Formats: sequence, C-alpha cells, structure tokens
Amino acid sequence: MSSHPGKAPITTRDRRQRRYPRYRCEFMVVTTLFFGNQYQKLEAHCKDLSEAGMGLLLAAEVPIGEVVSLNFCLPGLTEAWELRAVLRHRRGFHYGFEFLSLPQERSVFLQKYVDGLPRAD
Repeated sequence: MSSHPGKAPITTRDRRQRRYPRYRCEFMVVTTLFFGNQYQKLEAHCKDLSEAGMGLLLAAEVPIGEVVSLNFCLPGLTEAWELRAVLRHRRGFHYGFEFLSLPQERSVFLQKYVDGLPRAD
C-alpha cells in the first residue's frame, strides 16, 4: 500500500513497454515533407535507432501522423537508404518516426546492425 493517500505505487508494469529497444546512433538524415503545396527537404539529426524506427532532432513543425521520406546512410556503410516513415511521437524538436513498409532484407540487416550499438533506453 502506498504511503501517500490517493496515489498508486509506480511499478514497472505501469510503464508502457516498447516493442523494440532503442539504440544510440548519430548521423544526418534528410527528411522530405509535403508543406503547403510543395515538397521540402529538411536536414535532421538521428539520435536513436531501433528495428522499427528512429528518433530525430528536427527543427520544424510536423504534425503527428504525417508520412515523410527519410534518406540516410548508416554509420560505417556507403549505401544510402530511403524509407517512408510516419510520425508517431513528438516532444519539442525530438520526433519519433516509425518505418513503413521496411523490406525484409533491410529489417534483418537493421536487427543485426543495432545489436552492436549501445542502448538508449
């Protein structure tokens, strides 16, 4: 029982569990968004990466649910990736994007790639 009336004790079960762990990873990402009646390219900075998405620092106002194109090259690799992603979370200028239609071979590669990175959560 809690020592504070009216407040339930906080347990780890109360926290929302992530489907995929996040890993620290820093690299530049070019985002392509549709603003008004035209596409705009904006530079962003990846702060964390998972098998299913990435966290970006982006100096723009993007609404939750917006679909964007992400173009990036993972550190240590030379091949550029271009993926579509949907904005799922925002806190200030830190945005959480979930990859859409990630090809199976990229998904498998990403699982192995992030396994060697330090955890971010």
